[in-house]
Amino acid sequence: MKVADFDYPLDPACIAQEPCKERDQARLLVLAGEGDPGHSVVKDLPTLLRPGDVLVVNDTRVRHARLLGRKESGGEVEVLLLQPCDETEVTHRWSALVRASRQPRPGTRLDLDGGITASVVGFEGDQDQPPLILEITPPAGEGLEEALERCGRVPLPPYIHRERQDPRDASDRRRYQTVFARQMGSSAAPTAGLHFSSTLLQRLQEAGIGVATVTLHVGPGTFQPMRSDRIEDHRMHAEWCRLSRRTADTLVHARRRGGRIVAVGTTVVRTLEARWGEDGPTPGEGPVDLFLRPGHHFQAVDALLTNFHLPRSTLLVLVASFAGRERILAAYREAAESGYRFYSYGDAMLILP
Repeated sequence: MKVADFDYPLDPACIAQEPCKERDQARLLVLAGEGDPGHSVVKDLPTLLRPGDVLVVNDTRVRHARLLGRKESGGEVEVLLLQPCDETEVTHRWSALVRASRQPRPGTRLDLDGGITASVVGFEGDQDQPPLILEITPPAGEGLEEALERCGRVPLPPYIHRERQDPRDASDRRRYQTVFARQMGSSAAPTAGLHFSSTLLQRLQEAGIGVATVTLHVGPGTFQPMRSDRIEDHRMHAEWCRLSRRTADTLVHARRRGGRIVAVGTTVVRTLEARWGEDGPTPGEGPVDLFLRPGHHFQAVDALLTNFHLPRSTLLVLVASFAGRERILAAYREAAESGYRFYSYGDAMLILP
């Protein structure tokens, strides 16, 4: 299939620049069966799901991995740390995306926020293209994670516009993180999970709807654009994921009782489908580079809660492979015409069988 088959027009005014005032007040487009889309809000999930269903959420925690600084030449740079390549007590090698007027070459020194320095080692692939490999040195007497927590910035996607010194930074630190975030390691938020509040989680539990966790650390595999003309030619970057024995057992028991497995976000779908075979889930951890596209037979996921994704993205391809391309593009058109807010800080869609 062509990448162009997963394109759609969108007025930039539809792109959410800030989250809803309350997490669970986001609008929710409901696709159930073959009927017309319904309109609800996220806080109504306990009435839209059934007792015995299990919501599966991604408990990854977003690292403050965005750093601003300058090259030795004085030019401004912006660094997004993606994932560690190797580390010692003093230096750390990371893959990273670097934005600058001119791509820095190997050997270039970068002076970044909070006294962090970096040296460009090379390119992650065989060609001169991102991501780059950086050797990161934190300030003396401070670990890298500690330094990032202190001075790193929230890695908001580029379509959410912020000034270098923005009064919304403190709010973003709180709202671009799920309430169930535990495992540090992501370069972007699993955005469907941003809609859940502690109150909503309690109401789901009282309604007999379970909540289980997996971990997938969001990196380039999730947001790398497709540069080929055909989706079959795209190759995903691997991301680390984990499915625990406890979650696997919970899902098996739910299925036996007739409950549905409801994935909260595309990262959960990729984790479950990657670790689910003919005999059910296989607990474990490791890299996943699964690209879910039309023709995939979904074994683990029965229903999906997801945000509205960018055109021509692997995330849109995944959702279309789950629910049907024409159906999803029609739902996107209705959402845009109805004033839904799109992308990371935007509204959501619930796809039920």
